[in-house]
Amino acid sequence: MLHGFGDTGDMWAPLAAALAKDHTIIVPDLRGMGLSSYPDTGYDKKTQAQDIARVMDKLNVQKADLVTHDIGNMVSYALAAQYPDRVTRWVIIDAPLPGIGPWDEILKSPLLWHFNFRGPDVDRLVKGRERIYLDRFWNELSANPKAIDEATRRHYAKIYARPGAMHAAFNQFAAFSQDASDNKAFASKGKLTMPILALGAEKSFGAQQAAIMREVGTNVEGGIIANSGHWIMEEQPDATVKAIRDFLEKN
Repeated sequence: MLHGFGDTGDMWAPLAAALAKDHTIIVPDLRGMGLSSYPDTGYDKKTQAQDIARVMDKLNVQKADLVTHDIGNMVSYALAAQYPDRVTRWVIIDAPLPGIGPWDEILKSPLLWHFNFRGPDVDRLVKGRERIYLDRFWNELSANPKAIDEATRRHYAKIYARPGAMHAAFNQFAAFSQDASDNKAFASKGKLTMPILALGAEKSFGAQQAAIMREVGTNVEGGIIANSGHWIMEEQPDATVKAIRDFLEKN
């Protein structure tokens, strides 16, 4: 299970609890996020996919199902493209892939201004104001901001206030141009063949999520989480867990 920006691997707690009885659950924090280290480089998703492959090696896991959200989607595409035999099934949730499908149009959305929030002063502008910065995403990208409760907001704001955490987060977005180039190269070699469930949130990417994945996969099933914005595990955990369980059990 791979998370994205604005949360950590902790976002998967409801799903992990539901699957732990009959699955081995692996929930790493991505490079430069959560409780992982904050290196200066390596934020392109091709490199981060290699991080995940090494985690699997360390745990003696040859193959795994993937469940991913947000930037975790991007890392997982690079993982599946580089190591297709190691991914058995993939549930991808509510975020695009750089360079794939309507990426250039997606970049024009005013809601995604943070994709290009960079420069010499960004760390200084956000330092000590991490909660203010993160609240904007939780509020603007959700269908119901109250679904991201105060305890959740405090938890993630504290983690993102760790020294170096926001700088590393900005580097995730700064790598998108390289990610787009890498993804186009991956896609040119052929589509993924493992079963893929592409879940879009009704108030976010919706049916577009499956359309994006059909650009890179041959066996794609679409689904929509109703009454949800981008933060699906916080906004609609029960419906999301059910959709994922149903897919994993039937494939």
